[in-house]
Amino acid sequence: MKELLHEAERRAQLYLSNINGRRVAPAREDIARLEHLAGPLPEGATDPREILALLDDYGSPATVASTGGRYFGFVIGGTLPAPLAANWLAAAWDQNCTLRVMSPVAARLEEIASDWLRDLFGLPAQCGCGFVTGATMSNFAGLTAARHALLARAGWNVEDQGLFGAPEIKVVVGADVHISLLKALSLVGFGKARVTTVPADGQGRMRADALPPLDNRTVLCIQAGNVNTGAFDPATAICARAHEAGAWVHVDGAFGLWAAATPGRAHLAAGVAEADSLATDCHKWLNVPYDCGLTFVRDAAHLRNAMTFNAAYLQTTEAREPWQFTPEASRRARGIEVWAALRSLGRKGLAEMIERNCRQAACFAEGLRSAGFTILNEVVLNQVLVSFGTAAQTQRVIDEVQKDGTCWCGGTQWQGHTAMRISVSSWATTDDDVRQSLDAIVRIARNVVARK
Repeated sequence: MKELLHEAERRAQLYLSNINGRRVAPAREDIARLEHLAGPLPEGATDPREILALLDDYGSPATVASTGGRYFGFVIGGTLPAPLAANWLAAAWDQNCTLRVMSPVAARLEEIASDWLRDLFGLPAQCGCGFVTGATMSNFAGLTAARHALLARAGWNVEDQGLFGAPEIKVVVGADVHISLLKALSLVGFGKARVTTVPADGQGRMRADALPPLDNRTVLCIQAGNVNTGAFDPATAICARAHEAGAWVHVDGAFGLWAAATPGRAHLAAGVAEADSLATDCHKWLNVPYDCGLTFVRDAAHLRNAMTFNAAYLQTTEAREPWQFTPEASRRARGIEVWAALRSLGRKGLAEMIERNCRQAACFAEGLRSAGFTILNEVVLNQVLVSFGTAAQTQRVIDEVQKDGTCWCGGTQWQGHTAMRISVSSWATTDDDVRQSLDAIVRIARNVVARK
């Protein structure tokens, strides 16, 4: 075991040390070589050292270099050193973060990290916090708490009685709602096709003046950080209107909620702390390893009551039990990595990382605009949308940038335009990475436009 782990460390160190010198997207031939890992299941055992060598020799070249500094797709953060190292140690610990008795260290570090996060986001101390896989499950857990609270208010125990015959819950979303929230609505049983949709403005922000009638059986879902533009719904006005009517406000803040942790961007998230539930990811802007999401519910009892099931063999205490705040029972102790990331950065370091990425996004926008291309959004956070002419030209630029390998950016559709989407959310991105990537994008785009 000792020699095997040393060999794993050696190979991992080599991979990380070369990350910025390789293509961001793997070459076709490297993907094709993955077939060396296929074939019939062996009849007998394989030496673990051989398995490690196979994974590294054929797997490592076929990875996307998303931990490097020039990956700008899908709002994927890198991995900070401290949480990566904590992830390795926690994997050796192999803690099941279900009950406190199963892992006192995992339970306690979740509590500590939860306190720090509530402080960073300006959330009330009584706010419940659950550690889940990502924004989809964060949204699911928050909406499940909303379902519990609103139906309990109507005299219906949804955990016992289910949804058959239950009082109707109305759901309101913005026109630019993210697909992860629609999936969560479907999983919770609210459906994704029967929601009321509120018009959005030119940046994808929900129009507070266009809200439908709300009541105490309404879940109103807003965004902190549009996935295309980075724009924020006007949470202050929306929360005030919703709470006057007794409605529940849920915030999908997968990456945008982190703006609340930095003085220079906190104004964008004004009002989100007034919401009843919030969802965010840590593997985006906190830069911890995959997978890690967070659910916050203003009244912790609603989250706990929606998630808690008990059995005689489960040994619980009066203290916070991790599984009472998440959909899963058995799960890895991802709170250890969150604690490590926050402890390593500190309040100032986290704010500086977020501000640096936002400044780098603005540099992308300025450079592309100066080169004669059209920026389609107000760059207020870390998202940049750029058009290179016609839809066909823009798509060709995206395809060729991805093939080039200098950086990786994805495509999207925004208000009738095909656009390249640039998402800057990695601690590893340097200003030189931005310059290299800009040079490559502009070079490729000019060649595409010249070819017509």
